[in-house]
Amino acid sequence: MQNALFVGVSAQTALARELDVIANNMANVSTTGFKGRSARFQEYLMPVASADSFQRQDRRVSYVIDQGTPLDLSQGPVEPDGNPMHVAVRGDAFLAVQTPSGLRYTRNGAFELDAGGNLVNSDGHAVQGDGGAITIGPQETGLTIAPDGTVSTNLGVRGRVRLVRFADPQALRNEGANLFSSEAPAQPAGAEGRLEPGALERSNVKPVIEMTRLMDVNRTYSMVSSIVSRLDDLRGTAIRRLADIA
Repeated sequence: MQNALFVGVSAQTALARELDVIANNMANVSTTGFKGRSARFQEYLMPVASADSFQRQDRRVSYVIDQGTPLDLSQGPVEPDGNPMHVAVRGDAFLAVQTPSGLRYTRNGAFELDAGGNLVNSDGHAVQGDGGAITIGPQETGLTIAPDGTVSTNLGVRGRVRLVRFADPQALRNEGANLFSSEAPAQPAGAEGRLEPGALERSNVKPVIEMTRLMDVNRTYSMVSSIVSRLDDLRGTAIRRLADIA
């Protein structure tokens, strides 16, 4: 009975983790360039049970263990909006931005100019070019961004938006505010990525699918919780009866 309780608790822990992942996905349905995650679990077979008084050979007990939350890198919907300072990232690439915590990576291509003339995204992080931040002078007009990331104004080329990729994008860590960090060095995106000017990439989370997952996981969690509660009651009853017999 104790094994059954442990199995139930392991299942509850896994389901709670999945609920957190789904809730975060749902909260970012409207976040520009957001990449959803999913929960991945694996069966773990316990080689022996905790009790040693069975009359016949005991069977292995199956637990649930967390195998991580892989990042969904599929392309989100690209919606043209006609804004020359907006870009959608196509392919397996990320934009590099400078934050107070250092260099970070994002798919948020909603660019604008801050008070100092620096090209920043909608969160205020400076967009990095091949030579650092890209700055536009107060007298410059006609800013355009080409598919290869070249930023130009009426005075000529002002820089080139830096696009990077990673050998193992699943190692990217969420930093909040739709940012990623990586211990591995970033590589030039090359042909693996390009920009679509005048458009934005929306979140790749599919609300209907996530809502269906949410209801399914919530229902399963409630069922497992009920089973664990009943097993705990039975265990308590059995202990009391054994104490009465003794």
